[in-house]
Amino acid sequence: MGLRYVGRFAPSPTGLLHAGSLVAALASWLDARAHGGSWRVRMEDVDTPRCIPGAAQTIFEQLATCGLVPYGAVLWQSQREATYQAALDQLIAKGWAYPCGCSRKDIEAAQTQAVARHHAAVYPGTCRPGLNGKPARAWRLNVQAVQQALGLPAITEWTDRRLGSQQQNVNEEVGDFVLRRADGLWAYQLAVVVDDGAQGITHVVRGEDLTDNTARQIVLQQALGLPTPSYLHTPLVLGTNGEKLSKQNGAQALDLHQPLAALNAAAQALRLPAAAPDATVPQALAQWVQDWAALWQQP
Repeated sequence: MGLRYVGRFAPSPTGLLHAGSLVAALASWLDARAHGGSWRVRMEDVDTPRCIPGAAQTIFEQLATCGLVPYGAVLWQSQREATYQAALDQLIAKGWAYPCGCSRKDIEAAQTQAVARHHAAVYPGTCRPGLNGKPARAWRLNVQAVQQALGLPAITEWTDRRLGSQQQNVNEEVGDFVLRRADGLWAYQLAVVVDDGAQGITHVVRGEDLTDNTARQIVLQQALGLPTPSYLHTPLVLGTNGEKLSKQNGAQALDLHQPLAALNAAAQALRLPAAAPDATVPQALAQWVQDWAALWQQP
């Protein structure tokens, strides 16, 4: 297999695992096993106001019931304030991050003007030259400064193991994205990049809804001198209304009275055959590891 494989599953305790999140958990676990690697769990509880008391422990129990047991200690984002601050300080020292004083209303107004001029609705870099008397609210990455300093192309290209060739002009399609939010909480982009680097993650397997984040994370990885993992984005599980199942739209927590039934549904979403009716959970997982290896032979 070459390079040592380290994968991860990173749930957020803003709710319990549902059918969609089990697909991502199972896929990341199977990919790690098929590569003979390790599978880690990271609790993305950095957005503390939205976290539900007891949800993290229940998520661990849900994973264990499905036979998905992580390797090593769980990493908790809520305990990594100093690490994230050090990463931001590193970017500030190089002139690649700047304070932003724009309110949500300011940004929406600027985006409305951009759309009226037939430009993409991205953050227009209002505070890049300076705050102009406004108090600092958030911190943003100066995407263009990073690309110019490191000699990076304007278009970030990468290959998804399932979706194929991908590309995005982060500066034009996203703009200078947030690293630390106006409420003082760390932004997802910074936390996930720093943590993937700290945990030595070599392969990221996650839901397709996160595909659009990848180019930003690659730029940030390059800015922080971190390696870029291999990516595979799994199919989304849709609700009866055709929208992605999520905690935000009321997805129901997994019913694990019959864990094999829940796992079979997740396996079907991943184009894997159903387990034998009399199979145990360990037997089903062992079979799916072989099926996954045959289906995804790419590195």
